[in-house]
This record gives sequence, structure tokens and C-alpha cells, in this order.
Amino acid sequence: MAEIQLTAYNVKTKEKNVPILDAVVTKTAKGAYMVQGNDGKGNKLTTLCGEEKALAAIKAGIAKQGW
Repeated sequence: MAEIQLTAYNVKTKEKNVPILDAVVTKTAKGAYMVQGNDGKGNKLTTLCGEEKALAAIKAGIAKQGW
């Protein structure tokens, strides 16, 4: 399996594909998976991802499970 990398769009700096640091995966009320973290410069990042990618990131140790 390829290297898993969680990225998001940074609204403040308008950068795409910014790596998420200190990621925490949570479930929304409708069952979607949401990744929250920061970019290392103090900006918060949030993105939605699929179940497969979210669970793979938790298993690989890239993100913490938040539920």
C-alpha cells in the first residue's frame, strides 16, 4: 500500500495540499470521517475523507482516533 498522507486546503493562506500535523480523525453525525489538525504554523486545518483512508491513517499511526 502506498504512503498515506493527509492533506487539506488552507483557507487562510489559500494553499492546496497542505500536510496535516497532529491529525485527529472524528466521525460526523451523519457518519462521515473528518480529519482535524494544524499545519505547524498555527493555522487549523479540517478536511473530510473516506472511511478507508481514515482508518488506514489511524492504523499507520499518522492520526489519532477521536471517537
